[in-house]
Amino acid sequence: MPSSDLVVLDFETSGLSPALGDRPIEIGAVLIRSGRVVDQFQSLMNPGFKVSSFIQDYTGISNRMLATAPPCESVMAEFATFITGSDLVAHNASFDSKFLDAELNRLGLERDEEFACSMLTARRVIPSAPNYKLGTLVNLLGIRTSGQAHRALADAQAASGVWLHMIAELKRTYALRSVPFELMQLLGKIPKRNVPAFMAEQVSGRRR
Repeated sequence: MPSSDLVVLDFETSGLSPALGDRPIEIGAVLIRSGRVVDQFQSLMNPGFKVSSFIQDYTGISNRMLATAPPCESVMAEFATFITGSDLVAHNASFDSKFLDAELNRLGLERDEEFACSMLTARRVIPSAPNYKLGTLVNLLGIRTSGQAHRALADAQAASGVWLHMIAELKRTYALRSVPFELMQLLGKIPKRNVPAFMAEQVSGRRR
């Protein structure tokens, strides 16, 4: 049975690839239920080594802050419980999913939850955007945000606002009562030129 819960998450990391030894330094997430944010999760985490000056400047997360943070393993064990049974969304999900999976693997765990990418879905639902950076979409859509960009919880909150906006837009445009996660997930995967036909088929199927 499809999940009714959705977790929108964001990692800040020491670099671009867990395959090269990079690890998360912060996780932020919001839990959405029935179209409303009902919970959140945020923690710095100590990767076990110092991060570069570039990462410190980019995120605002210093090595001094990380020195007193809990280790990745304890944070990720708690986060694994937080996401259990929920569908997952991230802005550029290919990045966040590989870090999530790498950290779960370190704990001897595997992810059952499905991922969707808010950036890829936005390319189909908001075709007029000048680009699909999270900050651009937030400004374009007039989404209210709090916190600092490139901090995990603030970015997760921003991505959740974009996701909920897209659901509302699809409901209005196609007179849909609901927009399931699976439809949003599929929208992120089909060619842009096929979106009108795909949505026409979805609307027709839901009205039968």
